[in-house]
Amino acid sequence: MSRVGKYPVPVPAGVQVAVVGRRLTAKGKLGELSLDLTDVVDATVEDGKVAIAPRGTGRSAQTMWGTTRALVAGMVQGVSAGYTRAMEIQGTGFRAAVQGKNLVMNLGFSHDVTYPVPPGITITTPRPTAIVVQGMDKRLVGQVAAEIRAFRPPEPYKGKGVRYETEQIRRKEGKKK
Repeated sequence: MSRVGKYPVPVPAGVQVAVVGRRLTAKGKLGELSLDLTDVVDATVEDGKVAIAPRGTGRSAQTMWGTTRALVAGMVQGVSAGYTRAMEIQGTGFRAAVQGKNLVMNLGFSHDVTYPVPPGITITTPRPTAIVVQGMDKRLVGQVAAEIRAFRPPEPYKGKGVRYETEQIRRKEGKKK
């Protein structure tokens, strides 16, 4: 039995969840997200909660039960509050700025790195060394943050690079004489 799937997803005020056929749709103040349900799970909306149930007792039904419940919970939170991923840039002369629909970063290369902001994502730079990625799709926010970090991942000797705000970098000792 799924430990995650057996709990219904509470729907906050201002969010409407509907199941039409095999498609679950969530609408909120930030927008609309939808999820195509697999053939091994069912979803029902009742009393302000979304309940996910497996259609059988097979292994695939059990695994998709918890996965679908987690995806629905992510959708509900995304359309009501959204997701935020904060990042820091460390290094002498490293900085970032939003210019139009592009994020332009100076990361110590011979050229500036330009990252086009995908639709549905908002990127802000409150300081030249801070980047904030926001959006309603949890997967997309994480993917964009990972792509930005991949341009210059933090290195272990001086800690220079792009890191998540909560990330701890294990530092190494340099060469000894």
